[in-house]
Amino acid sequence: MSAPRFTTLGCRLNAYETEAMREMAETAGLRDALVINTCAVTAEAVRKARQEIRRLRRDNPDASIIVTGCAAQTEPGTFAAMPEVTRVIGNSEKMRPETWGQMVPDLIGATERVQVDDIMSVRETASHLIDGFGTRARAYVQVQNGCDHRCTFCIIPYGRGNSRSVPAGVVVDQINRLVAQGYHEVVLTGVDLTSWGADLPGLPRLGDLVRRILRLTDVARLRISSIDSIEADDALMQAIADEPRLMPHLHLSLQAGDDMILKRMKRRHLRADAIRFCREARNVRPDMVFGADIIAGFPTETEAMFENSLRLVEECGLTFLHVFPFSPRKGTPAARMPQLPGDIVKARAAQLRATGKRALERHLEAQIDVQHQVLMEAPDMGRTGQFTEVRFQTPQPVGAIVTAQIKGHAKGQLLA
Repeated sequence: MSAPRFTTLGCRLNAYETEAMREMAETAGLRDALVINTCAVTAEAVRKARQEIRRLRRDNPDASIIVTGCAAQTEPGTFAAMPEVTRVIGNSEKMRPETWGQMVPDLIGATERVQVDDIMSVRETASHLIDGFGTRARAYVQVQNGCDHRCTFCIIPYGRGNSRSVPAGVVVDQINRLVAQGYHEVVLTGVDLTSWGADLPGLPRLGDLVRRILRLTDVARLRISSIDSIEADDALMQAIADEPRLMPHLHLSLQAGDDMILKRMKRRHLRADAIRFCREARNVRPDMVFGADIIAGFPTETEAMFENSLRLVEECGLTFLHVFPFSPRKGTPAARMPQLPGDIVKARAAQLRATGKRALERHLEAQIDVQHQVLMEAPDMGRTGQFTEVRFQTPQPVGAIVTAQIKGHAKGQLLA
């Protein structure tokens, strides 16, 4: 009998939770099971999950297949109806050790085939924290889950529930353990990271957490994953300005560059807010670089509206673009809006990607002859504080922070 095998689709938080599930399943003694942790961010993500389940069954005709994650939470009936699927468990259930213990005696008969509760009733983050998820160089720490906002294109709140935060003391203790294990960099992750603290006593903000971590731990490099720039608090801006251990890279949830589209998305910022935030952050931290999520072809988007998104790349000084062709997600208000033809959506996504590629090229060109501190992820590859990949000709120790002189760039990477 073999140990359970896991497949992860979607975001970094899903990958973190997969490692937690692996620990719980192995501790419970689960065997001969395939677990797929799904994503629900787009209809395409759900289609890929179904496709992956069918592939797993073809390749493993005798194994039990357990489906969990956001798609299982939002569409349990879809997966329960698939003959390939043995069990469907929700996002809250998957993080409980007893869920995995119950499955060991008899995967089909021990408990109900579908275990998906109301995610909106969950009030706490999962208590099962893991140490050391990530590469040998970088660890990821989940500090928040869920989202209180209701963007018209997004199904994720219905998969993750309302926002809830891990207390600062718990986060600090975990990071201290990671530092003791030899990790030099820690990344704070969550679904809506800038909402951290809104459900905690005293209503602390993300900036308070960042400053506390840097004060009470010896972590060499602290990194923040995707944030909503309109919710950046004063303490966070101060940390950006005066904390060199906070890395100069922020990934922004911008989604569009046109005010009317932003309103139809039910976003909380306007294009001027995004431009102002980038300018202010770069004023206090000149080496700051920005990534961003941008959706191409949102319903009702005209050519002029799309041009505003294209111009935002330069006006915000974006470097790393994540471009999403709009895909209507059943159950969201945007799916009921007038849709654009698929060829237009595809063409606009291609334009955005081309614009993003040029922006990255400019950034890479500007780094030639600059010296960087690089955290090694592999013997021949590491990342700068700005999260830019650096390729080395001479092998370096994985996990070390090395000084690198940049000599050129190729294929989206710097050359040291």
